[in-house]
Amino acid sequence: MKKSIQGFTLIELIIVISIVGILAAVALPRYISAQKEARTAKAQAIYGGVRAASGLAKARCELDLAALTPGPTCTTVAGTANMDGTAVDMVNRYPAATVTGILAAAQIDSANDGVTITAGPPLLITINGAATAANCRITYTAAPANGSPSIVLDSSDC
Repeated sequence: MKKSIQGFTLIELIIVISIVGILAAVALPRYISAQKEARTAKAQAIYGGVRAASGLAKARCELDLAALTPGPTCTTVAGTANMDGTAVDMVNRYPAATVTGILAAAQIDSANDGVTITAGPPLLITINGAATAANCRITYTAAPANGSPSIVLDSSDC
């Protein structure tokens, strides 16, 4: 009895390796592009969350100020607003540019959200993994007297 040994020839292996190399060369740029688009979308989502949280905290502060009950927690220049049991530090009826201000209102946590937070002023929320960190961030500046906060999104190079 003859025992036949089966396997791949060298030509077959070279062809398979070539095909895998071509697929990798085509797929890698698309994968990198998908990462950039994901970081841009993340920056836009956090920007929207910060804007919404700022507006909601202002509304809570206005309700406190309009309340006839004594001792509102939010005042026209400082205080705190209670947002779902979280005390949010306020400045000029808007969230302060701090961890216990806008970040508490928007529920942003650097450990779980893939961002780096730099205390200000202004407060910087930078998306991790960006090609240029300075061009993939949200900037929050507390509201001046009789004004509103400055919230700026830069996602030009995420």
